[in-house]
Amino acid sequence: MTDLVPAQIGNWIQDRLGSSESEDWLEKRNPATGGVLFQAARSGAQVVSRAVQAAVTAQATWGRVPGVQRGEVLFEMAARLQQRRDDMARLVALETGKSMRDALGETDGAVALGRFMAGEGQRLYGRTTTSRMENRLAMTVRQPIGVAGLIVPANTPIANLAWKIFPALICGNAAVVKASEDAPATAWLFAEIAQQAGLPPGLLNVVQGYGREAGTPLVDHPAVGVISFTGSSAVGREIGARAGARLARTSLELGGKNPLVVCDDADLENALRWVLLSAFSNAGQRCASCSRILVFENIYDEFVDRLVEATRLLKVGTSDSDNLGPVINSRQMELILHALEEAQGRGCRVLVGGKRLPGPGYFIAPTLVDKVERTDDLWLHELFGPVACLLRVRDYEQAVEAANDSVYGLTACIHTESLHRAHDFGNRVQAGVVVVNGGTFGSEPHMPFGGVKGSGNGTREPGTEALDIYSNLLDLYIHTDPGKV
Repeated sequence: MTDLVPAQIGNWIQDRLGSSESEDWLEKRNPATGGVLFQAARSGAQVVSRAVQAAVTAQATWGRVPGVQRGEVLFEMAARLQQRRDDMARLVALETGKSMRDALGETDGAVALGRFMAGEGQRLYGRTTTSRMENRLAMTVRQPIGVAGLIVPANTPIANLAWKIFPALICGNAAVVKASEDAPATAWLFAEIAQQAGLPPGLLNVVQGYGREAGTPLVDHPAVGVISFTGSSAVGREIGARAGARLARTSLELGGKNPLVVCDDADLENALRWVLLSAFSNAGQRCASCSRILVFENIYDEFVDRLVEATRLLKVGTSDSDNLGPVINSRQMELILHALEEAQGRGCRVLVGGKRLPGPGYFIAPTLVDKVERTDDLWLHELFGPVACLLRVRDYEQAVEAANDSVYGLTACIHTESLHRAHDFGNRVQAGVVVVNGGTFGSEPHMPFGGVKGSGNGTREPGTEALDIYSNLLDLYIHTDPGKV
């Protein structure tokens, strides 16, 4: 389907393309057509072990390279990714079904992240401080952990890779990436670009395959010092338990059921624009998607009428003139449609959408649902698709209470003209990211991102905060002898 990757995408270990050792393959299908794009290696524990060993060997040298020099290699990786942005975006668009416009934007974001993290090689700050003892210097310095196991989803594949690979490498670690089975080619091309940029062999290894077969052995491997996972809360809890049993460090960026509050003093046109983007961009396949829309009672009917009409006008497809594309695979599509069917059986009302669109591919019409109880599965659980629930709230206090009534706490947004209300919301809402008069969107490269409650374990990526995930902090004391001056 493309000249950028082979028809059978193997594992990338020690800078060599290899097949699945079991000679078994999985099929990657095009979300826009349902047709097979290519095959990817279906790897298991033996392949993971080989990748980890390659990483251990390479890291022994890389960890001693000064941070500034590591940064120079990462700058070259970002530059090569910039040079091949069209190639990378073509693969991202092909694997996810999103438009080329969106894929290019995602690729540019990955480049920006790479540049930022490369610059951190000139800093990697510790601190110097005072000691109670005379003739003693006290300081902290960052040291690599060793091997980082990185498990990524397919919703924003090149961005997800960049968020984890660049900070892991700049801290002096080697990486083993368990690529998403829904985006194997993006990870393969990233590894090729890293090789062309001069990243030493074995520092970036990519293992293809399913989570149970390839991801679990990576989490369990005793030589993997840190695990970073982005995905569902259910899988994140399992990874946390498995890695915790051997005291490995973990960074878990998990699901969200993000609230967006529209107050009665909001600029409704602005709120409408941001709700559409927050709920339906990337077909709702964003952990930060606004899937709970809370609207003040005295403007509810007017705002919802306008929102339903605007949702009907959204274009679904893969071109740059479309607003959203398909969901990632047939299984995800069926899960969403089944959840909507069950919700309607319990009395929820679909105002617009709620069905698969005719034709090939995994397209679901953008969907708004009201008459949803706060105890309903549709309100409680992340769907990861173009579906948003509406709730009528009496006033600001009820809006805050309903926003916090969730097992998740990733992002939240409020639309209001009141500085006082916006400030109070930021202090009281339970979320890792709060936005005023915008959307429930993630961070910029230099800003931390992560959630509370069921949305994560408290770590933050990217930003300089990511350095705390991928490095150990060493206390260093140096005693001096004034008599030898």
